[in-house]
Amino acid sequence: MDQKNLAITGTDLLIREAREADLGALISLFAADALGGHGDTVDPAAYDDYLRAFRTIQASPNQTLYVAELAGDVVGTFQTMLMTSLNGRGSSSMIIEAVQTRVDLRGQGIGAAMINFCIAEAKGRGVRLVQLTSNAVRKDAHRFYERLGFKPSHLGFKMALK
Repeated sequence: MDQKNLAITGTDLLIREAREADLGALISLFAADALGGHGDTVDPAAYDDYLRAFRTIQASPNQTLYVAELAGDVVGTFQTMLMTSLNGRGSSSMIIEAVQTRVDLRGQGIGAAMINFCIAEAKGRGVRLVQLTSNAVRKDAHRFYERLGFKPSHLGFKMALK
């Protein structure tokens, strides 16, 4: 993917594919998420788990992990996955996951820029649908996604296996 520069609050926000060198900053973003409940941690003993996941994502032709960078610092991240299904006449969907903006920079347009980047990428690929899920406790995030044009439409179910 080409790197994209977007104007955010008078500065340039760079959205680009994540690199292995970004991993420490990405881990910190997820570990700072008190609501997520995913057990993310900056404990060095967990680093290999994150590295393995990063390399799996990087090797996949249908997944991309991005960072939003401001003044050389990683300030946000998101992941996209392309999925083609037989329903919808064989159309493709883009799934957006793991959206995080650094806590001290929320409300400044970074999240909107990341989501709008996803939408533009999906349109450019001829994707029929862009979808995402959000933790049920994230009421602020739900309002944010609705402001961007997303509509709540399905009820999700999960089963933890570990």
